[in-house]
Amino acid sequence: KCKLTLMLTILLCVSSQGTLTQPASESSSLGQTVKLSCSRSSGSWYKFSWYQQKPEQAPRLLIYEDSTRASGVPDRFTGSYSGSNAYLTISNLQPEDEADYYCAAWYSTGSALHGASF
Repeated sequence: KCKLTLMLTILLCVSSQGTLTQPASESSSLGQTVKLSCSRSSGSWYKFSWYQQKPEQAPRLLIYEDSTRASGVPDRFTGSYSGSNAYLTISNLQPEDEADYYCAAWYSTGSALHGASF
């Protein structure tokens, strides 16, 4: 409970510094490719990561430092960064890929580096 409270406090502090925005939903067909976007507000952003969350499960780290796959993540998942957007591309979609996907990043105010939320 304490950890959850701390996380909520961090998110509230960060929300006034920078914002990450994702589309409400994306859809595609099995075997196809889908590209999920994460748009940032202006400012200095660093090291985007992506998480997958299925119902009743904890978030699973997929991508960190923009494009590095976490251990055990299939190479169907690819992270990239271009302009003001970070992207998660999922190729050859499988039934088990149905989930919520979240981006996260670090945001710099010039004097401090903050963890930015999903």
